[in-house]
Amino acid sequence: MSPPTYAVVVPTLGRPSLAALLESLAASTGPLPQQVVLVDDRRRPGPLHRAPQRLAGLVTVRRSAGRGPAAARNVGWRAVGASCEWVVFLDDDVLVRRRWLADVVTDLDRPDDVAGVQGHIDVPLPADRRPTDWERGTRGLQTAAWITADMAYRRAVLEQVGGFDERFPGAFREDSDVALRVQATGARLVRGSRRASHPVRPSDRWVSVRVQAGNADDALMRRLHGRDWRRRALAPAGRRREHLLVTAAAAAALGGAVTRRRALATVAAAGWLTATARFAWARIAPGPRTAEEVSAMVLTSAVIPPVATWHWLRGTWRHRRADPWPARSTPRAVLFDRDGTLIHDVPYNGDPAEVRPLGDAVELVAGLRARGVRTGVITNQSGIGRGRLSAEQVRRVNARVDELFGGFDVWAVCPHLPADGCGCRKPAPGMVLRAAAALGVAPRDVVVIGDIGADVEAAAAAGARGVLVPTAATRPEEIAAASDVAADLAEALRLAVGRAP
Repeated sequence: MSPPTYAVVVPTLGRPSLAALLESLAASTGPLPQQVVLVDDRRRPGPLHRAPQRLAGLVTVRRSAGRGPAAARNVGWRAVGASCEWVVFLDDDVLVRRRWLADVVTDLDRPDDVAGVQGHIDVPLPADRRPTDWERGTRGLQTAAWITADMAYRRAVLEQVGGFDERFPGAFREDSDVALRVQATGARLVRGSRRASHPVRPSDRWVSVRVQAGNADDALMRRLHGRDWRRRALAPAGRRREHLLVTAAAAAALGGAVTRRRALATVAAAGWLTATARFAWARIAPGPRTAEEVSAMVLTSAVIPPVATWHWLRGTWRHRRADPWPARSTPRAVLFDRDGTLIHDVPYNGDPAEVRPLGDAVELVAGLRARGVRTGVITNQSGIGRGRLSAEQVRRVNARVDELFGGFDVWAVCPHLPADGCGCRKPAPGMVLRAAAALGVAPRDVVVIGDIGADVEAAAAAGARGVLVPTAATRPEEIAAASDVAADLAEALRLAVGRAP
């Protein structure tokens, strides 16, 4: 029996901790993964730490345009080659242990009914004092279930459930959601033996208030998985009801004061003060009790209940009609690359007379449009940046394409050079996101069809689906890396919408 094959996917914001993670991965003993995919989730991507020598040749970088960790993980696992049976997700602020590479191979050697294997996370705390409230919260990672700080899933099951739900915007609950959907297929999730550590990141006194935004994600979890989702996700009970009562008491006290109902204001204020003091002491007592910590706990304990309640109500309203992920199987829009996909590729063409549609592309696009699917074109035109074409020449060529194909709903053109580092040139997601916004559709409801790897990479970075239609210009490694490959445009549309128009 050959050992299980796997890839490592790391969403990152380019923090210095990424360098430490890669160094620890390279220093670990055991066989290396087949791939290491780093997904840059910054809105304006920049350089990342150079991979250690041992990982050279294994690391690839993808972009997800600041759409959050759920979207970044989807970009990452979809970039993993089909030869990898497993995908191991790591956060960019963990450090793997010395035997991690050897232990992960053992962890993934599981029977077919096991679809996910979680690693152990250790959170080192100060030895010379009691931990702060923030440090105790981070320590909860040690017992949390199915967290993607170190979590492996079979690639096939990620395909089956549609990956991570990108409606979860932060690093919260998106891991519980995918775990419940995987378990709903009848597969098992288990804990392995590999270990990683998660140092506590520095933060400020208001961090406990900011994390209350997760209450909106709890509302989405309840909408998607029912009232008992916490029990099934092995998630600890929260303080939502307590926060709601405290917020109601504060509102009653204010209302009584405004309406000069002294008895109501007094009783409600006393209730609010008592509950807030108990909440604050519960956070202060186990901590270091320094002046800074105590003042932060007092202030934030007064602010947290109304903030948490607001986020819960906001999430309940926003997600009141949320459907299971993925929401749609048929796209609302298809975006095409221009040269080599719709028309013959004439390098740096500025002459409308040279525009010649490929095969039956005109008829296929017309049939797609007749089915109510919006259409658009996204095209790199670096000839403008190189001075070989004018913007007016490109406009006239595009107008001729529009005329031949009956009029596309949206066009997006990038005039920049590769070295410009813009956010629109494919494989960056800018043009896909811009076109989707112009059409009023979510990127997940868009399919991008093109003839080179940059087209499908731009789709993945934007959260759309990409279909590759190889030509003589397509490199073999681009074909190998693409999730969906079609022999021609008709087959690409069959993959996209179920049947060719």
